[in-house]
Amino acid sequence: MIPRVLGIDPGTAVTGYAVVEPTDRRPGRLIECGVIRTNSREPIWQRLEALYDGVTLLIERHRPSTVAIEAVFYAKNVRTTISLSHARGVMILAAVKGGVEIAEFPPAQVKKTVVGVGGATKEQVGFMVQRLLGLTSAPSPNDAADACAVALTYLLKSRVPA
Repeated sequence: MIPRVLGIDPGTAVTGYAVVEPTDRRPGRLIECGVIRTNSREPIWQRLEALYDGVTLLIERHRPSTVAIEAVFYAKNVRTTISLSHARGVMILAAVKGGVEIAEFPPAQVKKTVVGVGGATKEQVGFMVQRLLGLTSAPSPNDAADACAVALTYLLKSRVPA
């Protein structure tokens, strides 16, 4: 069985996800990517439940061997950092409950691994994800491309065989 990685770019409003598996020719092959959206008018606990359910469904559908998730960055707004931490917590819980290994990467490490520069722009990340996965265009929206970059970081750092 080919090991699959579920890459996650966490957020409370929009969470990017990507399912990638290693290949012999490229660092990875994209199976699926997209976003999980929550309603910003709902209380945080309902949004967290939606994120948990969304990640749980992805794990059940794709059976990844690893969930690679972007670590918390320290936003200027403390409230944003706390909300993001809550979101990451329920996603990590979904992985634990699904019996999946977890890998965490700081945003700068993801950018450095995929682009070569820790301060890369969203456009640069999207372009390199497109190239590394052999896609005709960059994944959209940016949250999905970022999730692809997180999954690729795991594959490139761990040298998972195809």
